[in-house]
Amino acid sequence: MEKFGKSQPVKRKEDVRFLTGDGRYVDDIAPENALQAYFLRSPVAHGTITELDVSDAQEVEGVHLVLTCADLEAADMDIAMAGGIVDNRDGSKGAKPLRPMLAKDKVRYVGEPVAVIVADSLSQARDAAELVMLDIDELPAKIDMAAGGETLHEEAPDNKAFDWGMGDEAATQAAFDAAAKTVALDVDDNRIIVNSMEPRGCYAEWQDGKLHVAQNGQGVWVHKGYLQTAFGLDEDHVRVTNPDTGGGFGMKGMTYNEYFCLAQAARVLDRPVRWMSERTEAMLSDNAGRDLTSLAEFAFDENNKITAYRVRSKSNLGAYNSQFAQFIQTQLFSRVLMGVYDVQTTWLQVDGFYTSTTPVDAYRGAGRPEAIYVLERLMDRAARELGVDPWELRRINFIKADQFPYKAATGETYDVGDFNKVLNRAAQEADRAGFEVRKAEDAKRGLLRGQGLCYYIESILGDPSEGAKVVFEDDGTVSIYVGTQSNGQGHETVYAQFLSDQTGIPADKITVVQGDSDLIKQGGGTGGSRSVTVQNNATLATVAKMTEAFTEFLSDEMGVPASEISFDDERFRAEGSNLTPTMLDVADMAREKGRDDLLAHQERATLPARSFPNGAHIAEVVIDPETGIVTTDRYTVVDDFGNLINPMLAEGQVHGGVAQGVGQAVQERVVYDEDGQLLTASFMDYALPRATDLPYISFTSEPVPSTANIMGMKGCGEAGTVGALAAISNAVQDALWEHGVRQADMPFTPHRVWEMMNEDRIAAE
Repeated sequence: MEKFGKSQPVKRKEDVRFLTGDGRYVDDIAPENALQAYFLRSPVAHGTITELDVSDAQEVEGVHLVLTCADLEAADMDIAMAGGIVDNRDGSKGAKPLRPMLAKDKVRYVGEPVAVIVADSLSQARDAAELVMLDIDELPAKIDMAAGGETLHEEAPDNKAFDWGMGDEAATQAAFDAAAKTVALDVDDNRIIVNSMEPRGCYAEWQDGKLHVAQNGQGVWVHKGYLQTAFGLDEDHVRVTNPDTGGGFGMKGMTYNEYFCLAQAARVLDRPVRWMSERTEAMLSDNAGRDLTSLAEFAFDENNKITAYRVRSKSNLGAYNSQFAQFIQTQLFSRVLMGVYDVQTTWLQVDGFYTSTTPVDAYRGAGRPEAIYVLERLMDRAARELGVDPWELRRINFIKADQFPYKAATGETYDVGDFNKVLNRAAQEADRAGFEVRKAEDAKRGLLRGQGLCYYIESILGDPSEGAKVVFEDDGTVSIYVGTQSNGQGHETVYAQFLSDQTGIPADKITVVQGDSDLIKQGGGTGGSRSVTVQNNATLATVAKMTEAFTEFLSDEMGVPASEISFDDERFRAEGSNLTPTMLDVADMAREKGRDDLLAHQERATLPARSFPNGAHIAEVVIDPETGIVTTDRYTVVDDFGNLINPMLAEGQVHGGVAQGVGQAVQERVVYDEDGQLLTASFMDYALPRATDLPYISFTSEPVPSTANIMGMKGCGEAGTVGALAAISNAVQDALWEHGVRQADMPFTPHRVWEMMNEDRIAAE
């Protein structure tokens, strides 16, 4: 690994400013003269707007502007929000109803923005919103994931957005017909609210006909394109920036209504306008995650080898297509449909439905946690019904190490892997041999202990191309311009560390520049565990180009042919020359010679293929049958991330991902009532995991270097969540199985677990 990163656990340099309060978030940097925006949101889940009179609100002291959808249309804006669609099984396209930037004619979920009020202060804007005459002829809400009910969109009869399929349905059915044994399980993947530490926010301003939108997002380039379209502007007249961002998790990767409305308000008023979401507002309006149900089935031969796998899912899109929503539970789910198992006969069928709820989109993992959760829950159920050890059943069906590269039934090609090796290490690290002793000790205290295993694989996603630019500044420092965006992952550290490893430039002299579409013309942003792999691949290409240019320059300075000059990641050397300049030395020499062309170097690079991180998560939970309280007592992770650039940052990403997985499995659940009112709209009602809810998380690296990139890396950002859901759930099911519980579904709150354990008693009463 010496050539491609020294794999040192370097501490995060950005943490100093974050922990001392010197971070610069969007609400910190908004212009001092910016006006405040407040969004009037629908109080009902579904209805026809019969009156929207904003005249009284416009007369309130301090109010400068009130915008409705009619105002946006009158300004010749393209009011349609982005929403990708998939192909139906018959080749037609999925539904694509209009999602307006502000509600037009109807409202379709509680929290949908109806109008924006802009005033000198937030309190003035909020008071003015009370005077808006908004009358809505309420219609029945559509909450369930099923065809029928009150129609939300004429373009989607029966509220069905799409019916998508992949695989060979007939061959799969034939395999089930011929199977020695079949196993089926219904799996519910509960809706969650993302709740990033920093809620969404932005400000907008216009200068000399150019729009600037600053937002706390996961990249600037996609948003820039949508703003260009909405306002009919050319590329040079839109700038988007991302300052420090306090968490994204996929939710901040999309464009939202508020950004366009603020841009229009700023244009009308010729003043900067700012908005920062409040927490309940975020719970109502941020894209939610997960929310699907699946019927999963295995067909087995007489040797417990899986011969076919079939999944039929129903996906809740919420009231509208969000940016990537139709792709999440279809194409992205399918990328790892069969996980780590050697099965070629599969069928995945997904039906998508609109409901009177907040739109759903990507949340940490985006389809891969959902797919692995379904697969690994079924794997555990199959082991129980077949009477086979769940670890052994996985080994029987693993893709073997000598089968790589392996083309999965879905068309994805896994480059490398040694799943059995990782699983053996996991058994050791988790002390599987001691589980029965721990279980017996708990039983003496009247407690139930369960152990759950999940063996996951995920596919890094997103644009495989990225660029990097290295600039030698006049003050002796170096800037590297990157096309990704940190949301707290430690990019400033790992990118500087990697560039330092490749060039010998001290890391403390390297500044990472990100999140500005004027400074960085193209980039793929952050998402899909792509950042470090694709960005460092681009850095390698840039360093190679820079080294070649410096070598040509030094040929004259050293008096030797360029072919005789070498660079060893620290200095240039040539036999017969006393000069051994560093990269910084060469930059100084070039500056003295007036060679400004040598002070900036940039290159783009494209990964030849995806990498596939994988690993084993082993959870042990303890349940108090008197109260239903589930305690996660032990948690072990053994991951194959390939070569690690910074092991400490990788472990931190795993810890964070596991915390989010445990949160969904044990505590988090979005609840709407029959009228579409959100009942979990504050932290009094929506439970996030706290430090006391998590045990020490043991992390071990068991790498098999990837062949899909020159660094041998595999992404790690989402892996913790991908593995955690099934590990916790299988552990709870294990503990409850002997108690007679056969269907254990997330979240495992005390009340739900107590009900599972007392179902017969409750029925009798």
